[in-house]
Amino acid sequence: MPPLTAANALTAWQFAPLVSVTLALLAAAYLSGVRIVGRRHLARPWPAGRTAAFLLGLAAIAVATQSSIGVYDDVLFSVHMIQHLLLIMVAPPLLIFGRPVTLLLHASRNPLHTRVKRVLRSRVVSGLTWPPVAVTLYAAVVAGTHLTPLMNIVLENEAVHDAEHALYLVVGYLYFLPVVGSEPLRRRLPAFGRFMLLLITMPVDTLVGLVLMLVPRELFPAYAHAGRTWGPGLVTDLHHGGFIMFAGGDLVMAVLAVTLAVKFIGAGGGSRSGTSADLDAYNAYLSGLGRNVLSGVPPERVHPVVPGIVRTQPRARVPVRFRTAGRLSVAMRGN
Repeated sequence: MPPLTAANALTAWQFAPLVSVTLALLAAAYLSGVRIVGRRHLARPWPAGRTAAFLLGLAAIAVATQSSIGVYDDVLFSVHMIQHLLLIMVAPPLLIFGRPVTLLLHASRNPLHTRVKRVLRSRVVSGLTWPPVAVTLYAAVVAGTHLTPLMNIVLENEAVHDAEHALYLVVGYLYFLPVVGSEPLRRRLPAFGRFMLLLITMPVDTLVGLVLMLVPRELFPAYAHAGRTWGPGLVTDLHHGGFIMFAGGDLVMAVLAVTLAVKFIGAGGGSRSGTSADLDAYNAYLSGLGRNVLSGVPPERVHPVVPGIVRTQPRARVPVRFRTAGRLSVAMRGN
């Protein structure tokens, strides 16, 4: 294989029929859903930003598997690591931001609509997207495919290699769905919970990257058997891949964490505004109460309807019997 240069990094491509057909079908189905929603809801068409995000996610998969990254991933570990980051950390968030499931719900009718909603809120999907399960799957896949002999099997078996690509996409999607997604799942984390989920997971990429950067020998003999006579040495290339995992992974997580932090601060501001509105409404109620008392309206007949203010119910009025001038009279006593 010729050396990887800046020129052939842009021109070297390989055609993967299964991947290309799958991506084309997904793009066609998504755009068809966009057209259906646009026809049914002329005033509120599907957002163009979400369409662009989904198509960019598909493009990231195509670049990772069929560009020069896919051509040289069996020769250079550093290129292999770029491919992994695209498949597990770049493509899934873009696809999730496109909200394909929500688009399907808007574009479909019964019985498909009901079936999709039932699957989305099933125990299986809820369990796979439950944060502890999603984090465990993510950590196991990242560490297991980079720090174990599984990498040699992947490099020597094309079918296993393709299965690894699919595994990265699925695990990345399941992990980032509760973090950045807004699909109608049974459980949805608040902004602070999503932020904490990212902070908990960041050390996984950091530690794996540091191990690969500091190891003094080649971990994967399959790269030594590739017969490469150009470029960096085997250990140097391994260290480069570790740095890509360390810096690239943390960069993606940091960008998402900052985005969620901004949303969390915005949500806090919204709650403060709501509290101020409640207090203003309560003050208005007190002013009205004073005017009603001056005008002769009993205070107990004025009941505030203020969000966040708990109003106790008046005690029940009970009959009281007493005698006046030899006659039995009944009066009502209450608060």
